[in-house]
Amino acid sequence: MAQGGAGGFGGRLSRRAVLGSALAATWLVGDISSDSVGREVQRNPVNAARDPAHTDVLFVGAHPDDESSNLSTFGQWHEDLGWSTGVVTVTRGEGGGNAVGLEEGPELGLIREMEERKATAFAGIENIYYLDKPDFWYTLSAPLTARIWGEQDTMARLVRLVRLTTPHTIVVMDPRPFNQHGGHQLSARLGIEAFRLAGDPLAYPEQITGEGLTPWHPSRLLAQNYGFDSLLGPDAPKQRRTDPDTGLPVIGVWSGARSHEHNMTWAQVERDATRLYLTQGFGAMPAQVSSDPGQLGSDWFTVLAEDGRFVQAAVHRQTGLKPLYAEFRDWADRAGLPWLANRVQPNYPPNPSTTIPAVAAAPVLNGVEAPGEYPGPELPLAVWEGGGGCAATAKLVRHDDDLYVLVNVADDRKGAELAADDIKRHWRTDSIEIVLDPRGDSDDTSTTLKTGILPYTAGRGGPAAERDADNHQGVAAEAVPGMQVAALVTEPYRGYSIEVKIPLTGLPAAVDPTKFAMNILVYDSDTDDKTGQIRLAWSPFGSAQADPYVWGTATLLGYRQPADRSTTEVPPAIPQTAARSADSSASLAQTRRTGVPIAGSPRPRLIR
Repeated sequence: MAQGGAGGFGGRLSRRAVLGSALAATWLVGDISSDSVGREVQRNPVNAARDPAHTDVLFVGAHPDDESSNLSTFGQWHEDLGWSTGVVTVTRGEGGGNAVGLEEGPELGLIREMEERKATAFAGIENIYYLDKPDFWYTLSAPLTARIWGEQDTMARLVRLVRLTTPHTIVVMDPRPFNQHGGHQLSARLGIEAFRLAGDPLAYPEQITGEGLTPWHPSRLLAQNYGFDSLLGPDAPKQRRTDPDTGLPVIGVWSGARSHEHNMTWAQVERDATRLYLTQGFGAMPAQVSSDPGQLGSDWFTVLAEDGRFVQAAVHRQTGLKPLYAEFRDWADRAGLPWLANRVQPNYPPNPSTTIPAVAAAPVLNGVEAPGEYPGPELPLAVWEGGGGCAATAKLVRHDDDLYVLVNVADDRKGAELAADDIKRHWRTDSIEIVLDPRGDSDDTSTTLKTGILPYTAGRGGPAAERDADNHQGVAAEAVPGMQVAALVTEPYRGYSIEVKIPLTGLPAAVDPTKFAMNILVYDSDTDDKTGQIRLAWSPFGSAQADPYVWGTATLLGYRQPADRSTTEVPPAIPQTAARSADSSASLAQTRRTGVPIAGSPRPRLIR
């Protein structure tokens, strides 16, 4: 086995011997060769490999754990090829959930950093560079994320890190917008642009003239691709494959190869590592993976660039794109990869529709439907993710300026009882979510109301409600003045009913009664470990909780919006406090070891 160390491209003969192995045969699909990597490195500064900051591969992600599904690949490259991998994590994930404690915000971010460092060490990863950008709630919008992160500042930091770490390969997440986190999308976009800009002396020239950095041209650019996960066994990645959407080549690295260092398959190494991301509930994953090679999959990557140049493909334009997809198409054109927008907008199913009748008397909030309280149609909630064991229906009515929603849930197992002061991230246990788009024209949830409601809390506590991932987050009593919730939980447990009153005046804009959009979702947990198993929705498609394009429409019969209510949307309140590298002893120690400033910050200016 070749032992190239952190930098070694000098021993090219031994490297060829390694590339004759089964792993390398997989890696070479698509004419990806050690010589092509060697040629690229030779046209860069010859002392780069000796720099303590150098890494052969640089992964760019948005949150701690974004690299977790590729640890088997990075471990194989390290053990079999001698390639070092470094990780750029734009945020510390302080906006995510916490399955093991009450910490949130920056305190949670520092915990997630330690989880990431421990887990990635299984793959031989030593350096993780955090950019100290704020992580906020789950959104599908890269443009919204760019506003919060500060796109140009984040790009400058990333370009600086590429120039400092001199990788031959950059690996990014999937940049395409459907059904994935906007932070994932944007981190991928930034990584793609940094691949090109890092080698351009006209890009961020102050890094060159003021900090003494040198333009750097990486050779290869890969993007995560989860469209081939159903292909199992060692032979799957040996075939040439093409991404059906973009037309670009796809390569795979089989996880069933055995690690000599760990004395187990890389799939098992990755599982052991992934279970260390405890705050994200990954500790609930089964401890053992299959021992049958035919049941083990591969990590798949789309080849975006090779030999320093973008791989080209035919462009297939779509018409009638919704705004979020049109924005991505325009970005792909500017970035020089228009084929990335091929078939970018999925074939959305027809939006469901309903009517919400007005009632003369307001329903009594007690979790029980009394005669005449909900004369409108019953909405069935279909399985959106997961299996059976849960069923639900919903009804809605309006009384004056208040919307009333009744949700009945049949459930076979009670989930974890969260403390009354731990209701943020309601989807960790049994809960419902009501999402309302007052004018039916939202591109992301920052212009909507999203309320999560727990039917029960710890200590035989009653229901609790909050707003999350929307225009104004917080405990419902403060974030939606006048909102009220009641719940009825069966004993012995067979499910629950939730009844809620939501003032329409609490929405981010005045209601358009003919274009009002909404979705109703149920989260079902059948364990005590604060992880969900089943999800239902009135309109179940993609990221049904976060994609307003999916939501159904509801006509509010007889409703007229108040004349004094503006149709202008209230600006969203989005958390922007991030954990800082200056508060992380691990990040500070890494800076002393590598010489790379924390958070991708500028190096001290040269004295001339």
